[in-house]
Formats: sequence, C-alpha cells, structure tokens
Amino acid sequence: MPIQSEETLEKNLIAQLQENGYEYVNVKNEDELKENFRLQLEKLNNCSFSDVEFDRILVYLDSGSIFDKAKKLRDKYYVDRDKDSFYIKFLNTKEWCKNIFQVANQITVHGLHENRYDVTILINGLPLVQIELKRRGGNIKEAFDQIIRYKSHSYSGLFNYIQLFVISNGVNTKYFANGSKNDLNFEFTFFWKDVKNNNYHSLDQFTDTFLEKCNIAEIISKYMILNESSKTLMVLRAYQIYAVKAVLHQALEVKQNGYIWHTTGSGKTITSYKVSQLLAEDESIYKVLFIVDRRDLDIQTNKEFNSFCNGCVNETKHTGALIKHLTTTGNGKLVTTTIQKLSKAVKTRGDMKKLQDIRDKNIILIYDECHRSQFGEMHQSIINFFNNALSFGFTGTPIFEENSNGLKTTKSIFGKRLHEYSIKDAIADNNVLGFSIDYFGGAKMLTETDLEVEGIDKREYFESDKRLNQIVDYIIKSYDNKTKNREFNAMFTVARGGVIHKYYDLFKKKKDEGKHNLKVATIFTYVANEDLSDNKQLSRDKLDKYMDDYNEMFGTNFSTDDFKAYYVDVSKRMKNREIDLLLVVDMFLTGFDSKLLNTLYVDKNLQYHGLLQAFSRTNRIYNMRKSHGNIICFRNLKENTDRAIRLFSDSNASEDIILPPYGFFVDKFNKEAEKFYSLVETVNDAVNLQSEKDKKQFVLNFRELSRILNKMNTFSEFSYDDIEMTEQDFSDYKSIYFDIHDELKSPDKEKVSVLDDIDFELELLRNDKINVDYILNILKTMDPKDSSFEHDKKRILNIMQETEHLRSKISLIEKFIDEELGNINDKDLSFNEVFDGFMSKERENAILDIISEEDLNEKIARQIFDYYEYSGKLDEDKLKKSFNHNLKFKERRNKVKEVKNMIENFHEKFDY
Repeated sequence: MPIQSEETLEKNLIAQLQENGYEYVNVKNEDELKENFRLQLEKLNNCSFSDVEFDRILVYLDSGSIFDKAKKLRDKYYVDRDKDSFYIKFLNTKEWCKNIFQVANQITVHGLHENRYDVTILINGLPLVQIELKRRGGNIKEAFDQIIRYKSHSYSGLFNYIQLFVISNGVNTKYFANGSKNDLNFEFTFFWKDVKNNNYHSLDQFTDTFLEKCNIAEIISKYMILNESSKTLMVLRAYQIYAVKAVLHQALEVKQNGYIWHTTGSGKTITSYKVSQLLAEDESIYKVLFIVDRRDLDIQTNKEFNSFCNGCVNETKHTGALIKHLTTTGNGKLVTTTIQKLSKAVKTRGDMKKLQDIRDKNIILIYDECHRSQFGEMHQSIINFFNNALSFGFTGTPIFEENSNGLKTTKSIFGKRLHEYSIKDAIADNNVLGFSIDYFGGAKMLTETDLEVEGIDKREYFESDKRLNQIVDYIIKSYDNKTKNREFNAMFTVARGGVIHKYYDLFKKKKDEGKHNLKVATIFTYVANEDLSDNKQLSRDKLDKYMDDYNEMFGTNFSTDDFKAYYVDVSKRMKNREIDLLLVVDMFLTGFDSKLLNTLYVDKNLQYHGLLQAFSRTNRIYNMRKSHGNIICFRNLKENTDRAIRLFSDSNASEDIILPPYGFFVDKFNKEAEKFYSLVETVNDAVNLQSEKDKKQFVLNFRELSRILNKMNTFSEFSYDDIEMTEQDFSDYKSIYFDIHDELKSPDKEKVSVLDDIDFELELLRNDKINVDYILNILKTMDPKDSSFEHDKKRILNIMQETEHLRSKISLIEKFIDEELGNINDKDLSFNEVFDGFMSKERENAILDIISEEDLNEKIARQIFDYYEYSGKLDEDKLKKSFNHNLKFKERRNKVKEVKNMIENFHEKFDY
C-alpha cells in the first residue's frame, strides 16, 4: 500500500493528542462506542448502571434533532430507582477540565453507505468533536464536503452528539459547529487565533491550542450558543471568545471598567450576549443591564437575545417595568433597556426612592455602541447613582483623541481597551466585505474646506437644482448595475436641512415621467417647533405626505402619529428587499444590518466613526455575487475615508479595505487595448498573423487584457460599453489565442517555435489553479504513443519551471512520465494507483538515501520525517540524537543545518 500523507497526519495527530493527555481508545464500531460510553458515563457520575438502565439512557439520547441532543448533552438525566434515584450528567459544564478525554480513529459506521471517520474526540465517551483530514497540501474544502456526504450517508446515533467539526490538510485547519446538512456552509468555517488575531493555520498549532483538553471542553461548555429561534448550534469565533474572557476577568477579578473594540459587522451582538449571560450566571452579580441608546435597538436586542435563549431577557417597555425588574430577584438577572429610561429612573424623585435598596448592589452595565451616547449627562447620572456598578462598552468605532472634537474619548469613559478586532482583521477573515468607492463631482471636486477657502456659498453649491438633478439621474442610471439587477438594494444619505425633500420630490417627479420604476421611500426625524422662515411646509407635514406614498405603495396606513411603527416597517421592508432605495439623513446609518443592502449613495460630509459606520451598512456577507460594498460619493470624501481607515485599522490598511475604483480598471484596460490594436486592428488581422514574433506579441498582449477583464468582472457596473472592445471581439480573439496554443501541438511542426517559452495561462481564461492536481490532470490525458507526447511533456515541464512551488518536483514528474506513464495501459491499474505507487517508492528511496548518506539512526530519522510532514517543524533534539557518530559541537551544529536543509527539500519535493 502506498504511504498516504493523510495517514501520517492522522497518526501524528493522535500521538500529539496523547502527549496532551488524551487517552487513546481502540473503538472501531458503534457497538464498541456504546460500550466505551457506558464505562465513561459511570466513571463521570461515580455510579454503575444495570443493562436496563443503560438501555433507557440510550433510548432517551436517541430521540430528537441535533439541536435537541445538544440540549440533552447540557442537561441532566433522572435515573429512577426504587430507593436511591438520582440525576446524572453527560457533560461537566462547570468544571470542564474534570471531564474524561479520549481519542479514537477510523470508527466504522453503517448507514446508507459504510463510512470510516478519521479522528474522533470523545468526551465522557460521547463523540463531541469530529476531525476530518485531507492529505497535506490537498484542498481543505474536500474535508468539509466529506462531512456533508457523511451527513447524508451515515451520521446517526451517538454521532449526532457531535458539537464541533474540525477540518485540516495539515497546512490549514478550521472549525465549525454541527448542524443539519442544509445549515452548514464552508463560508462559516473559522480559523483559531491567538489573542492578537494571528491565525493558527497548521494542525499541530491548532491541536496544542484549540484542542487542548480544558480549552475544547470550555468552548463546548461556555462558548457555544443554542439558538432557540433557528434551532441551530453556534460557536463563537476566537476573537469573540477572547473578548468575553477579557470582560469576565475585568469584571470578576480586576473589578474595573473596560471596553471592547470589535469592528462593525463582526458579531458584537453575540459577543455582548454571551458576556451578559455569563455575568448573569455569576452568583456575585446582582443584575446585568444591557443598555442601548434607541428604542428600536432595544426591541432588536430583545429579539436577538431571546432567539439565543428564549425568555432569558427581561424587557422594559416603560420605566415602571424597568424598576420592577431591577428591584425583584425571582425573574432573571439580565435586563435590557434604553439609556433614556435608565437615566430617567435614577433622576426622578419617586423612582429614585424605589431604587434606594439596590444602589450598593453589584450591578454590571453593558453599553452597546458605546461610541455614541455615553458621553453626556445621562450616562453620568447613571454611574453617579449606582455605587458599586461596573461599566463595559462595546463599539466598532471608538472615540479617540483624533475624532473626539476635543471632548471625552472612549478610554476616558470606560478605561482600558480589553480586546481589539479591527476592520482589517474582519475583511481578512471574510467576516465582512471590503468597499469599492467611487467619487463623482464636477471638473474640480471641491471639499467642504475648499468651499470655505474660496468663499463659495456651500448651500447654494451643494443644493443647486442642476447638481441635484444630475445626481438623481446618475442614481437611476447606475442602480441596476450597482445592485446586480436588483438582487440587492441601496440607501442614499444626504445632508441635514431641506435637501432630502428636494431629492425625494425629484425621484417622484421622474417616476411620474416614466424615467424609473424604483420603489423609493424616506425616513427622517422632524423638529417639533420648526423654523419656517425658509420652508413653505413643516418637515412633519412633508413626511406625512411621503408616508401617503408609502401607504399607497405597500397597502399600509402609517402617519407621523405612529412614527415608531413606521420605522419598524421600513426596517423590515429594507431587509426583505421590498424597498429599492431609502433616502435618509442620519437614521439607519448605525445599528441597521441587512445582508441584502450592498450600495450606499452619499451626498453629505462624513468623517471618522460616522463615515465607517455608514459605509459598513453595505458590507455584510451574503453570497458570492456580493463581493464588496458599493459606496458612491457625490462629495470629495477621499481624505476623510483614508483618515478613518487609518484610525480604525492601521496606516497600511487602505489597500486591503478599499478596492481600486472601477474606473481604474477601465483606464488600464483601454491603455492595454491601444497596444493590442497597434498589432491587430481587427479579428481578421489576428487570424492572418504570419510571423512567430507577431504571434508571440499577440499572446502576451491578449493575456494582459484577460487579466484586467477578470478583475473588472467583479464590479457590478461592468459593461463592455465602457471598454475599447466588444464582447464578441473578445470572444473571437480568445478563440485565436487558443488556436495559436493548439498550433504548438501540431505534429507537423519541424522547428521549435518562439512561442514555446510563453506560459499561455489557460488557467486565467478557464479559472484553473496551477498546482500538482492541475499537472496530474494533464498527465491523465497524455498517451506515450501519441505524436504530440514529447511536445506535451515539454509544455508540462515548462509550466512547472515557471511555477515556483512546482520547480522542486520537476525531476520527479519527468521520471514518472518517462518510466511509469506507459504502465497505465494496464487495465488493472488506474492512473492514481500508478502515481501513488511511484511516489511511495521514490519517497522511500529518498529517505533511505538521506539516512545512508548522513549515517542516521533509521528509527529516529523516520520519526523526524513523519513529524516534519505532520507539523512542518523539525525536531532538532531528535535530529541530534539520530547521529550515529559522536560529533564535536561545531560539527554537530553544521550537521544539523545540513540535514535540516535536506529534510526541508525532501518535504517540498514530495508534498503533493
């Protein structure tokens, strides 16, 4: 049997887990799994079960969905006996290190098909973590797909108690929570990290950290959420866990305030819920108050928190309800409220009297979006009232000195920053999208400062009818492209004042004229006693008029008398993509999350946290067609954008967060097209190219156009109308490109073509990746008897020579072609069997050559090779022990360096 890298990974993983305190148990089928489970369950609960009792336990555990079983895992079971009935537990969630940890491998399960699972971590005998491996350097996605297949074919019984899956190819390792086949998505698999957000990629690093016994038991016990609303299991990501731990440590041990900076869209709601839940469970804490600054966010928070644990949150629809929840102890410790209600309760004489008895209690105040409203008198009155309260803030955009306008900062209010996860981190992790930003304006795009310096009337400039009309026309024209033909929707944020009325009226006028069919809505706050000197109509009256349009559009009956209900309805219809374009001033620019919103049009001055919060409405992950958030600025916000990104990530982050604008690629393509057309003005000219030199230039020029076009295709507004080439011409030129490539395979060629040294980059046009699999797929199609065989061989070796990570394998592939490819004619052998057999033989010979040449102890040397293949690390201590001859210090040091290079080269050569 050929040596398989996957087997090596498995063997070394088990060895590493054993070194870390796991017991290896030789469980190979479901019956043995149950027998082992019985033994460990008895040991955990310090009891023994009769056969009848254990059968009842198995029957109890067998019923229900994956979600139901996750609840049973964390619950207790009543063993009913005549005299000494008692409860047993399946998982020790309080003292998680005291669980029983085992590892098994290749457990065979019979379902629709027979399957053998790679490595299974058993906790108290239950399979709670399943690890699926692929050969080192293989595609980790294959391991994920294998789990999906297992869910269709064989996962059943106790294996439905799996809480976490781990997938790895040795080089990259990720984890995710269990769920039904339809719930699982590769996009939601996560790397484990250190506290500074550096990923642990390799399997050995992941094993020492994530799979450390206490850590994995703690994650299952404390850092998973059973979502009651969707009936799914959720696991926190590494940065969320570190944030929760930091707050718990600060609250329960240090007993000081602090704040968490996790960028917008990174899952602060789940993190803050888990913090609130765990603090509420602590006996030393009297109450945990989760405080928001808007009523709609209070409603949203209650809904989300209760989806995580139905009924665990005490809602406060009015101040009286808040006081009742604060002063009673029998109805749960977690309370959500607004800062307005809490501030009123601690300032109103009658309410203050009711709260006197709890002033000195240990109370935790957790502020959502703490960059917004925690800087004024309301916040101060709250912290002045509660003598022993601790305050913790969550924000995606803290207030620093630079964006504080000389006022307080987040640090001055909350103290120490406990954990950080910036927008750059989130984009790198695919937790949020980057942005594509376009800036539109006149010949000279003026900033607010420019206008002041030049003495221009800003209002007249920005609100001129001509300018507003041009902007509305552009939005109508660009809308379908930006929103991918209305798969997504958009918002338009405008400056304060009456300009929102002008914009709304323009959109309505153009709709009445048949120039668009967009469903346009608007929402804004109005002033109670408005100055009418420059207005013919009150803003409230105008909003009532706009609501009439909304009611006609959706069959509703809203007015400004029920503004809150209107707000909720607008939010719902935006999330359901029933509204095409929402006009706003400030509302919906913070705290509003919708995966179907991908475009923000901007005609107002934004800066710092306000800018990043507004932009971040567009960058929630949804599907492959939503590749980035579109930001279209009708004011010059370039400097403000760069400044905000520097402040909330780092000085080098712009290129990671903002794509070059679409126009950049249009200009680049058209410049390259000029060069292209200087050689071939028409498709017919390309067909009639004669000289090898001209053909070579054609290939190079067309390859560059293809590269640029592939990038342009990621933009929603891409159109062949913008570039100097029609879609038909590009397709025709591509055919000629392939024709020239195929010409090289012609057996009639008598001389070496100058085109042979060009990598045709067919992978660029066909989306292949040049790797070992790519080479093997070409080899499978080759026949040594074919007249083009030698030419194909040369092409493969040229591709490998020009691909850095394949160069070390050239001699191996060439030897395989020369010595083994002909053996595939044997009908009893498949290509993969021949290739694996060849590689195993060559690998073994190479190991023996190094052992012999360097005079190494064979047993120790093989352990070194296996460990290096598994971990990517060299065990230098073992290497020193492998030398058969005693060496002086300097000789030994040089020898270690020399053999280390040999092993690294060996691994690079045979890693496929």
